[in-house]
Amino acid sequence: MAGRSAAPVASVLALVMAAGLHGTAQAQSVPVPPPAPERGQPASGPLAPAAPPSRTIGAPPAPSITPGASLTAPAPAAVAAPAQASSPAPQAAAPVQQSAVVNRVLVQGNQRIDQTTVLSYLPIQAGDVIDAAILDVAIRTLTRTQLFADVQIGLQPNGDLIVTIVENPIINQVVFEGNSALSEKKLTEEVTISPRGIYTRAKVQEDVGSIIELYRLSGRISATVTPKLVQLDQNRVDVVFEIDEGPETGLRAITFLGNEAFSDNDLRDVMVTKQSAWYRLFSSNDNYDPNRLDYDREQLRKFYTNRGYYDFRVISAVAELAPDNSAFGITMTMDEGDRYNFGQITVVTENDRLNADFLRLLIPIRSGQLYESDKIESSVDALTFAAGSAGYAFVDIRPTYKANPETDTVDVTFNVSEGRRVYIDRINIVGNTRTIDPVVRREIMLSEGDAFNRTLIERSRNNLRSLGFFKDVTIQETRGASDDRTVVNVNVQEQPTGELSVGAGFSSVDAFVVNVGISERNFRGRGQNIVARTEWGSLRQQIDFRFTEPRFMGRDLGAGFDLFHSRYDFQEESSYDYRSTGAGLRLSFPINGYTRLSTRYFIKSDEIIVPSSLCNGSTNFSRSLCEQVGSSLNSSVGYTLAIDRRNDPIRATRGWAGSLRQDFAGVGGDVNYIKTEADATFYYGLTPAWIVSVQGSMGYVSGWSGDSIRINDRFFKGGNSFRGFETAGMGPRDLTTRDALGGNFYAVSSVELTLPNFLPEQYGIKTSLFADVGTLGVLDDRYTLGSNGLPDTSIVDELALRASAGLSIHWKSPMGPIRFDLSQILAKEDYDKTETFRFSTSTQF
Repeated sequence: MAGRSAAPVASVLALVMAAGLHGTAQAQSVPVPPPAPERGQPASGPLAPAAPPSRTIGAPPAPSITPGASLTAPAPAAVAAPAQASSPAPQAAAPVQQSAVVNRVLVQGNQRIDQTTVLSYLPIQAGDVIDAAILDVAIRTLTRTQLFADVQIGLQPNGDLIVTIVENPIINQVVFEGNSALSEKKLTEEVTISPRGIYTRAKVQEDVGSIIELYRLSGRISATVTPKLVQLDQNRVDVVFEIDEGPETGLRAITFLGNEAFSDNDLRDVMVTKQSAWYRLFSSNDNYDPNRLDYDREQLRKFYTNRGYYDFRVISAVAELAPDNSAFGITMTMDEGDRYNFGQITVVTENDRLNADFLRLLIPIRSGQLYESDKIESSVDALTFAAGSAGYAFVDIRPTYKANPETDTVDVTFNVSEGRRVYIDRINIVGNTRTIDPVVRREIMLSEGDAFNRTLIERSRNNLRSLGFFKDVTIQETRGASDDRTVVNVNVQEQPTGELSVGAGFSSVDAFVVNVGISERNFRGRGQNIVARTEWGSLRQQIDFRFTEPRFMGRDLGAGFDLFHSRYDFQEESSYDYRSTGAGLRLSFPINGYTRLSTRYFIKSDEIIVPSSLCNGSTNFSRSLCEQVGSSLNSSVGYTLAIDRRNDPIRATRGWAGSLRQDFAGVGGDVNYIKTEADATFYYGLTPAWIVSVQGSMGYVSGWSGDSIRINDRFFKGGNSFRGFETAGMGPRDLTTRDALGGNFYAVSSVELTLPNFLPEQYGIKTSLFADVGTLGVLDDRYTLGSNGLPDTSIVDELALRASAGLSIHWKSPMGPIRFDLSQILAKEDYDKTETFRFSTSTQF
């Protein structure tokens, strides 16, 4: 009887655990033929084998132990055969928990998966003592691997544990049918199953939900997806997703209730969700998306709270589908509330090291000002930065509010929890696949063991970004081994630092210029700047070699040298060619964190070449040009003082940068002059997308020891330096030969407004409006007066005002950055040469 009663015990165990652990899920029993009995052992009796229960994916585990001498328990009835599984379950008494010893473990049914792999997942080994609970754990463990569609475990009378498995199929391919609105590539990126992966029903159902969600976000709310399987040989399947995309559901109207301070159109502009319109062909925001609608509710809240409405709230946002399922209508009900001002502003700190009165002065809020929620965030940022500068890396700042409806004011208290003073435990550099670690570390203004300082961390980030080696730089701090230790993680993303530059321009008289060059700013990843180029074009032919070591002798000392030979073709502009061959030495060092001084010495041989036909009694003879024909030796020393107080070296929104340059020629050589130039640029961000920059520059060169300024040492403006005018297109000119003569003095100012173009940011297109205004002139009397001492009427040298305005487009194209300038002349002289369009590009590698 023991052989008959043990089988119900196992089945009852299975049913009890299934009902208790998985609700209504059903355990299935599939008989597995037992192995033939060993010689001399009867086929029936107390140790006769019984059919073990099975597990299928999606069903609860049903542990079973085949009866043996020690695994017996009373049962009122025998288990029905599998064909009778639908009959009512017998009423069994509580099973007695018994155990048995495993002699060996055998795996059956495996095709693709090696037996040792199955055994590695099985938490049972030969010699183990097992019971129903252990078998339950074993079945669950094998099931969770998702390698098997069915798992059966049974103990034979001889102590052999038989593990019978049915492997999950392998996916041959994943096919999408019926999709047209979404590409197959986009759907493939969304699903988790893939060819040569393991098929499970759970994964497919999860992917069905992901595809439906993707269609819902694209405006197709009624899309349906039906998964199907195509059975193949060798236990393989094709997974087919049959998609019914349904109609695209747009937004018929967005209606607001309760708004009095702002119109419906004002509020629609704030929302990301837009009403459907014929001109929104490329927009994906003109459909109903509950997640996007939640974001719009937050946008409306920020809009109102930034305009004084402290207690504004959106009461409800209801979306209703039209009867024909063609479009949704959204109705948003809101309560604007009263308009509030800031009341009392207070800072509370837990530690006297951070003075509350001093921190209060850093907050950009004053009592009586209109309440703006963005100013709260700005205040928290200012206080966090100040605490970080004092060495408290993990300061916690929590603003609390107290509204006073009687006076329509909001009192704000900033509660500052300083924590302990933090020291840097370790600095990790991540992402520098090309640039070596020392190049990055030398730009970081802190070292391991230093007190944490938020100001120096931010300046270190700007130092790294200003190198131009990295597309992005982020610096984050995490807690170290103790509360007073922090780990600084510097994450950099490399970008191309070599440059193949190409420049071209079209002028109003169909002039065409081309320039090509090559350079490398991060040679061998060591931060060295090397330029080795041959450049040619209609204006310039040049052989140039320059080398700069930014950390000469391991110190913060930049050193470099230049070797060059250039020929400039100014025949179109001034009827002469200019050749220059020379060398130079450079040295630079910082004065403080924002100022750097660079010194230089250059020696070069300059030669001015004019066609002989112009200086031999020609009617186009130019005395001011022909007097300068020949060679001269220029030996000069100079310096540049540069100051950078911008908040961001790449895309500044605040601050300014400027420089002062002077060169003194006459340290030997044939040329004597002093040349001075100064420039400054100021930045002001109206919003993150609207940035105003104002630039001003001026220069003056004068001879000494009786020398006049040669044409190659004068200033020329136009082209990229003054948009709307050709290269050397403005300034003094010889009216007889139409040659540009340059000037000893210039002053140029430019105002530029960077504005949004409503194109996706990934396109990399920036647009700006500009206005340039300036003048150029002041030649030496030697070139403006005739032999009789009277003004030469063929030479015009007027400090007349020139001005232009237009549009600049900057595009980070796959070929490299491209710039387009469209200009309209506002003020010019009759003899100036203008252009309306110019572009330049460079390809990086």
